[in-house]
Amino acid sequence: MFTTKKTFKVLLSTVLMGSVIAGCSTKENTASPSDKPAATTDSKANDMTPIKMTFFDKNTGDAFTNEVAKEITKRTGVTIEIQQPTGNPSEKLNLMLASSDLPDIVLMDRGGDIVNKYIAAGAIIPLDDLIAKYGPNVKKMYGDTLKKTRYTDGKNYYLSNWYGPGNEPVFGMNMRMDWLKQLAPDKVEGGKPFSADEFEALLKDFKAKFGKADGKDVFPMTFNGENIGAVLGTFKGMWGMKSFFEDNGTLKYDVKDPKYKDMLLYLNKLYREGLIDPEWPVNKKQTWEQKISNGLVFATPGAYWDLGTSNGVLKKAGGPEKQLYSYKLVGPGVDPAKTTLGPSSTLGWDAIAITKTNKNPERTMKLIDFLASEEGQYLLMWGIEGVHWDMKDGKHVPRPEVLQGFKDDWDNYVKKTGIRKWTWFIKSGKGSDGTVYDMPVRYQRGEIDQMALKNLSDSTWDTTVYDNLGPAGGTPDALVSQKVSDIMSQTITKVIISKTDTDASALFDKMLADMKAAGDEKVEKIINDNYKKRLDLWK
Repeated sequence: MFTTKKTFKVLLSTVLMGSVIAGCSTKENTASPSDKPAATTDSKANDMTPIKMTFFDKNTGDAFTNEVAKEITKRTGVTIEIQQPTGNPSEKLNLMLASSDLPDIVLMDRGGDIVNKYIAAGAIIPLDDLIAKYGPNVKKMYGDTLKKTRYTDGKNYYLSNWYGPGNEPVFGMNMRMDWLKQLAPDKVEGGKPFSADEFEALLKDFKAKFGKADGKDVFPMTFNGENIGAVLGTFKGMWGMKSFFEDNGTLKYDVKDPKYKDMLLYLNKLYREGLIDPEWPVNKKQTWEQKISNGLVFATPGAYWDLGTSNGVLKKAGGPEKQLYSYKLVGPGVDPAKTTLGPSSTLGWDAIAITKTNKNPERTMKLIDFLASEEGQYLLMWGIEGVHWDMKDGKHVPRPEVLQGFKDDWDNYVKKTGIRKWTWFIKSGKGSDGTVYDMPVRYQRGEIDQMALKNLSDSTWDTTVYDNLGPAGGTPDALVSQKVSDIMSQTITKVIISKTDTDASALFDKMLADMKAAGDEKVEKIINDNYKKRLDLWK
């Protein structure tokens, strides 16, 4: 989706993750039985002999020396040497694969082609037997997710993180509350979506009343030109569209949905009416943030957490109402409950695997089983019991100084404590006592989060069944797929900024013709074949 606000200190971003004090070992027995890793009599599984393991985590290179790290070593006997992903992590992963210079454990993008490359090369090992013997908590926590992350041979080669249903909102139309209060006071508190016509009228009213500030143009709406996916994701969600257009049981490119053309023509109309920043195609992220921070933008589409930096500046300068809050837009004829503004995969973001060069796979699975357990989840995401949190009335409760530490200096507090530093095997949602696993982000929700939850929680949907259905990387079909994608990406911006409705419509129709000439139907056949295989594999 998902790298980013602190939720994705990776997400979205992103991306964007307790136990005892070293000197108070008696606290180890205070967790409820359901939180304790299941016992096993296997000597290898119960081995606590000190051991060092190398771990390549594409998301971080920090040393394994903070408080949480020390507690993990205390609980498992394992000291982890984090390998620094210098440069581009993807290039490093490919280099490690080519040279067979592999760490003991590797974390990579689950959604890319790199996992399949590692499996095909035999660089990572099947986990099924190890899970059966040494992974009782893995089986308990992951459940049916293990069935859905199987490779085509029916085996599990990795475990994901951020898996499971989270029901977290993603995209929306972010609008400045102080101006919205003057233009649509009946909707400023949220809970009532805007129709396409209402939103257009709102932008026109804004332009008429607030079009200038200190002699500068104030844009009714602007886009982050570097994140067109979030822009289109917002408007696709408004029209209830998903990853593909399902036509009589057959998956086709999303642009073939008749509603997609309607969506782009709507955007073109807003552009031609001067309601969209004319510079949006060249807006870099920093430029986009500066325009918002400087008070020159009323609305912008995308994930609410992407406004974190700009909202922080606005709030500091003028208070909470100066910030942009996320609201729901609904396309013509669309049921508000059937909007698709919250795409996310319940199978998670990253894949964590044991490599073929790992000399201690049993000990590694024991480590994984601990970290994947509820006890391990709370250690990774809450810290140490009695130090960072306490159990009160059967519930995990963070200490006030911990919550304040994250508010005061998120990055340094994470480095110091290790809380949410490593989001390994993390499950979305809540633990058995009803407290969220992701304490730093979701235990206390700020005003921006609360508005997004209020307006957009009913618009979430699971992308899992549609993820990664295209041709395998490095194949001739993958080149065709890339050419088709290039045609779409190069044309969509031109459609939005066309000078007339006729020009926009003609450009869109030509795009479909060019896609067909490039071989899009061949790619769609592969997509549908893979879709059928996936459904069969998940049975």
